[in-house]
Amino acid sequence: MHAAGSTGAVMERAFGSATGGGLLRLLTCGSVDDGKSTLLGRLLFDCRLLYEDQLAALTSDTSRYGTTAAGELDLALLFDGLEAEREQGITIDIAYRYFSTARRSFIVADAPGHEQYTRNMATAASTAELAVLLVDARKGLLTQTLRHSYIATLMGIRHVVLAVNKMDLVDWDRAAFDAIAAGYRKFAADIGLVDVTCVPISALRGDNVAAAGASMPWYTGPTLLSHLESVEIAREREAKPFRLPVQWVNRPDQHFRGYSGTVASGTVKPGDRVVVLPSGQITQIARVVTMGKDLECAGAGDAVTLTVRSDLDIARGDVIAAENSRPVVAEQFAAHVIWMGDEPMLPGRSYLIACGTALVRGQVTELKYQINVNTLEHLAAKHLDLNEIGFCNIALDRPIPFDPYSENRDTGGFILIDRVSNATVACGMIAFPLRRATNIHWQALKIEKSARAALKQQKPCVLWFTGLSGAGKSTVADLLEQMLHRLGRHTVLLDGDNVRHGLNRDLGFTDEDRVENIRRVAEVAKLMVEAGLIVLVSFISPFRSERRVARDLVGPDEFVEIYVDTPLDICEARDPKGLYKLARSGKLPNLTGIGSPYEPPERADIVLAGASEPAAQLAEKILDVLKQKSII
Repeated sequence: MHAAGSTGAVMERAFGSATGGGLLRLLTCGSVDDGKSTLLGRLLFDCRLLYEDQLAALTSDTSRYGTTAAGELDLALLFDGLEAEREQGITIDIAYRYFSTARRSFIVADAPGHEQYTRNMATAASTAELAVLLVDARKGLLTQTLRHSYIATLMGIRHVVLAVNKMDLVDWDRAAFDAIAAGYRKFAADIGLVDVTCVPISALRGDNVAAAGASMPWYTGPTLLSHLESVEIAREREAKPFRLPVQWVNRPDQHFRGYSGTVASGTVKPGDRVVVLPSGQITQIARVVTMGKDLECAGAGDAVTLTVRSDLDIARGDVIAAENSRPVVAEQFAAHVIWMGDEPMLPGRSYLIACGTALVRGQVTELKYQINVNTLEHLAAKHLDLNEIGFCNIALDRPIPFDPYSENRDTGGFILIDRVSNATVACGMIAFPLRRATNIHWQALKIEKSARAALKQQKPCVLWFTGLSGAGKSTVADLLEQMLHRLGRHTVLLDGDNVRHGLNRDLGFTDEDRVENIRRVAEVAKLMVEAGLIVLVSFISPFRSERRVARDLVGPDEFVEIYVDTPLDICEARDPKGLYKLARSGKLPNLTGIGSPYEPPERADIVLAGASEPAAQLAEKILDVLKQKSII
């Protein structure tokens, strides 16, 4: 009744104890068409873990989609579950399978090999303890092989099996295997991966998968299955300090208040002294409740509800931790980031950041370097593209509790979420907190915005003009400011070109610089609203994300987005500054609308037809709306 639901955790514990050998979470990865799905199918088949109906379905699917020789089952189809995967013969999604042998239980995640699905592989790696990395013996180590290895290491995987597959296609050549194994061991040493086991296999024929076979008498090491059954995986989560990220406040009635979540690490029992972060409040555990009953103790992976002996303000996103071994609380940190978005990562852009159960706003303040996964070289970069890995500084809008990822994967990992599309665009691993500006505090002032606005007898706000170059933004904004001035209003006009002569003279026109350009102007506009002014901002501001950030900096009724909707061909015909002519000649490659995208507002407060109405008439329309909104 009072427990947080976690049937998955319960099932995993029961599944792991069924054989007495513990549970191993493993990941299969590697480049495309290296045979990952075939390998897992072979494991299930050779271990006699397939039911008759599965074999019947596999036989049918082989006849429709199979790529094997006549009379042979295409074992990869056991894992390639999506219709698109079967038709193309590739893995797209992550396929999970649970199985057990007499010695151990397994949860297997089969990750896709295509580069565009690297994000899926990173997701699978986040919970795995061991990675089986497949390499085609004919192709050797590929870029995707190294990328998957590096990501696996970043994600905290410390045990890797290099399965050199398709040995039958190189005539079981020992020299080919030895060369691949030696090359990989060198790369593994460079990235700090010390537990590497190399096994030559043929997933199609079964050699060295579950049984040795007779084709490679020169190999005397373990088969893949025997290694997986016997490898020692350190169970460190329960030995680490106690952490429970609060998922929700559980209050089914007035007599019970508990704090539900899954124990990320350590153990907890009634009577333990704990601290609630980020507030720093100290209390004592009263009860540990799950599935309608009290527990004497709960450990890592257990979904429980905790009650405490103090009346505290605890909410989702807080972390309940051991009093004498606390996580860090900070609003800035350095982290490795794996970029998963189709659009590039741009420093300065605002994202939602989910860390544990906390959801905050934040931004990449600096991309320190990009990592070349082939050479491990640190490269200078201004942005990250799909599947690229970088080391960044990240700032949040408020402090949150966290651990370095190397110490705790659950409280040290995070994702970045695009604020416009709500899509997950990156995953990150916190390296260390940034202790900066600790001597800076917000200065309380006696004269506030309301007093300044009352003196001017007006309602301060931001009138944000956006549109293509040549749309008429500056002309309309200038006319509107003249009208407001005649009405006795206190205004200021921030024009894109004018600001670039001073405040933003150091910025160019790359996407990264455009983001920073708007960030600075939005902060200036916020300060001027605090001064009680009506601020007219005339910038192309091509990206919805940055316009949304500008809106969020001020009050909900203090921002008016004005879209001067003038078609590109009209803007180009006007071309008051000759920019389009330069862009068409190739001399201005990043002009918005030609070489760089413009994202029109989806729900602008005011939309002006810039091609069909005189500028003075458009300014009058804005004035009418401002009167309706009681701004003037």
